[in-house]
Amino acid sequence: MNSKALLEMKGITKEFPGVKALKGVDFSLEAGEIHALLGENGAGKSTLMKVLSGVYQKDAGSIELDGQAVEIADPRHAQALGIGIIHQELNLVPELTVMENIFLGRELVMTLGFIEWKSMWKQAQEILTRLGSGIAPDAIVSELSIGEQQMVEIAKALSYETKILIMDEPTAALTGRETEHLFSIIRQLAAAGVGIVYISHRMEELFALSNRITVMRDGAYIGTVKTIETTFDQLVKMMVGREMTVRFPKETAPIGSEVLTVENLVRKGVLHNISFSVRAGEVVGVAGLMGAGRTEMARAIFGADPIDGGTITVAGKKATISSPADAIRAGIGLITEDRKHQGLVLSLSVGENITMAALDKVSTYTFVSGTDEQKLISQQIDSLKIRTPGAEQLVKNLSGGNQQKVVIAKWLATNPKVLIMDEPTRGVDVGAKAEIYQIMNMLTASGVGILMISSELPEILGMSDRVLVMHQGKLMADMPVDGANQEKIMAYAAGGE
Repeated sequence: MNSKALLEMKGITKEFPGVKALKGVDFSLEAGEIHALLGENGAGKSTLMKVLSGVYQKDAGSIELDGQAVEIADPRHAQALGIGIIHQELNLVPELTVMENIFLGRELVMTLGFIEWKSMWKQAQEILTRLGSGIAPDAIVSELSIGEQQMVEIAKALSYETKILIMDEPTAALTGRETEHLFSIIRQLAAAGVGIVYISHRMEELFALSNRITVMRDGAYIGTVKTIETTFDQLVKMMVGREMTVRFPKETAPIGSEVLTVENLVRKGVLHNISFSVRAGEVVGVAGLMGAGRTEMARAIFGADPIDGGTITVAGKKATISSPADAIRAGIGLITEDRKHQGLVLSLSVGENITMAALDKVSTYTFVSGTDEQKLISQQIDSLKIRTPGAEQLVKNLSGGNQQKVVIAKWLATNPKVLIMDEPTRGVDVGAKAEIYQIMNMLTASGVGILMISSELPEILGMSDRVLVMHQGKLMADMPVDGANQEKIMAYAAGGE
């Protein structure tokens, strides 16, 4: 490690009951460096950063800041030391203003106890201006876009005179333009001497942004490489402990008859005469920029949002779908893009989540057969290789990749004819992505038709048989994947003919 590093963590160990989460991990960060932290879900990245930010206390090892040994007592102490963290789930109070969020819990107070609103407004404005943001200090946070809220989180961190800024999956919910703006801010902060720890599953981001990459696996330190000197394949091998010969292991299945036909689907102001079909054994990818209407189309087909016109036919039968229950009965499943809030009930067990949409399959009249239910749960856990101590484990305690498998299992338990997958690999690591792709292969081989919405063009091109491109609620293109490339898709997505 560099003896002049801004931060040095050596031999960090952390144990929880029955789990050794960190096994003597080393990590260093230099001032002005963007250092990516990479690993599969459950590798220990977040635990290491929680030790650094004072959420957890280390069991062994040492931490040095600017060459001085420190014992970080709690998050407030970490902030005082100049360590800021921006979590994947933003930590803001929606009803308060930007300024109030920036100074929450440490408001500037005059001698007599009155809050110095003018001084806080001025300081907030200075930080926001430094970030090149047009956000007003008195704007209400709930009225801001996700990208703007991200800027507020960064402003909040900078108000502590942050030396080290930890960013956990910061682009997960951002548009392409917001991501580009965030990258320019990150580079600007690094140029000013802030050390950035950047956690992301998106390899393209790491290559575009970072100076060095540290890889963790199963709670252990695997190695640190200079970004410019490494390759995608080398990083994958370090992450998963084996080579992955094919990034997108698409298998061609026999294409059958149409299992989903959508004709002239209309939702006023949102969807404009959408028509397409999906056949048995086919993966139809749906591409488009943020706001193109892809998710809105999926929700309309699934009955989650009302439609103003159009027909939906499933396996040759016209379906009247006015609710998700109607869609499930017709043979449609929907994997939502937000698994934690819309796909799972985090307070319930793995088993309860799996059978949630398929209780009619294990019931007689209103009585659930415990034996049949456990058989169905076991089949899904085994078939999808869900890594869990048991069916009783709370789903919130699983890794992101295994949570996503539980969402998929929930819909497979209903025996769908059509499975709509909205951002199926968002927020999961490269190993879990490969497993989800193999599950898609298994589904298409059994005759299921898949409608896959994805913001990752390599995924669209790597896993689809056909590609639909949307722009502002309109279907701009429907083409075989052989005739598609990233440039052509982006041209249609931007509204070109």
